[in-house]
Amino acid sequence: MDKEQQQNTLEEENLTNKTDHKSTEEIKDSSETDAKIEEEKKEIAPEEKIRELEDKLARAFAEMENQRRRFEKEKEDAFEYGGSSFAKEALNLIDNLERSKYNLENDEKLKNTEALNKTLEHLNIIKQDLISIFSKNSIKPIDCLNKKLDPNFHQAMIEIEDDQKEPGTIVQEIQKGFTIKDRLLRPSLVGVSKKTEDKAKQTAENKENKENN
Repeated sequence: MDKEQQQNTLEEENLTNKTDHKSTEEIKDSSETDAKIEEEKKEIAPEEKIRELEDKLARAFAEMENQRRRFEKEKEDAFEYGGSSFAKEALNLIDNLERSKYNLENDEKLKNTEALNKTLEHLNIIKQDLISIFSKNSIKPIDCLNKKLDPNFHQAMIEIEDDQKEPGTIVQEIQKGFTIKDRLLRPSLVGVSKKTEDKAKQTAENKENKENN
């Protein structure tokens, strides 16, 4: 191999080495760039974590506040309405008084006697005293006669024909209802009015139904 060929071979090797070195440098630079990006990401991550923690704390405080309000409401309800069960049981006293009065008034042996009148008078006094005690504790009777049926306070037990009243009007109180403060303690059991049925029409309809059957 002459000198000229040797020179060319050396130049080619130098060029290849430079190219390889350049590629190595480029790879190194790329790796350094990736490392910088990762480092920047790591620098951002704590801020994200802080935001997440702040959000979790805000949610925790909101839940604690909701629980506090629920507890306050339950405590208030317990104070205001805690005696509801006892009050319902106590209302049986009034019911029993009413039954006693009804039985005495319909006793043929006692009718129109002075003893009956005095007994009824005393029973009425006891009843009024009980209602007064209940009223002082925010337990009040529901006034329902001659009023429209309200499912929130009344429970219809029977229908009574009455052309003088608008249908759905309460014309009989079977059992007195009561409220405790702004809540229903027990509904009034009532009888409501309905239009008198046309007897002739009803008879004709019954006859027609029998013929069809």
